Amino acid sequence: MHTLHTASSSHDPVGWHGTTILCVRRGAEVAMAGDGQVTLGSTVVKGNARKVRRIGPQDNILAGFAGATADAFTLLERLEAKLERYPNQLERACVELAKDWRTDRYLRRLEAMMAVVDAEHSFTLTGNGDVLEPEDGIIAIGSGGNYALSAARALLTVDGLGAEEIVRRSMKIAGDICVYTNHSVRVETLKAASDQESR
Repeated sequence: MHTLHTASSSHDPVGWHGTTILCVRRGAEVAMAGDGQVTLGSTVVKGNARKVRRIGPQDNILAGFAGATADAFTLLERLEAKLERYPNQLERACVELAKDWRTDRYLRRLEAMMAVVDAEHSFTLTGNGDVLEPEDGIIAIGSGGNYALSAARALLTVDGLGAEEIVRRSMKIAGDICVYTNHSVRVETLKAASDQESR
């Protein structure tokens, strides 16, 4: 039986370079942002990669990835298949993918991490079989994840800032500090059914 792991932060424990993904949940809104930089060693090979996507039958799930691009797309395809099998059950789909990721010989070689959210839940998925749900509503992965996480936590204390504004400001800070993160940022947002604060 799978146990859902919960963490107060879900920064990148593996240390993948080349991206920063940040997700912030505040009130009825959840926003996910990813930068566009792709590096090969110390060389920037692309600056406008799309690392945050809408998935699911109604495009009502946001997924962001850090790590090898081809590996991430393989995982996205697997997750979408799980969502087709378990519609409107994001947690179940993530748990089933994490099980496969840990036990399947091919999937175990994939070098990526994923942040997946819907209007109600936020999860980080890793190749260790973890499904991590943050206590503070913030997910940050990738090489600039710790910078973005720190900025987002500070900005959560500022009244009047919505989730989208927090992720945009935090990603700018991460891009100013992390050499693997640029300022070409894509942001996607979702609205929850309730206005109740989830922090």
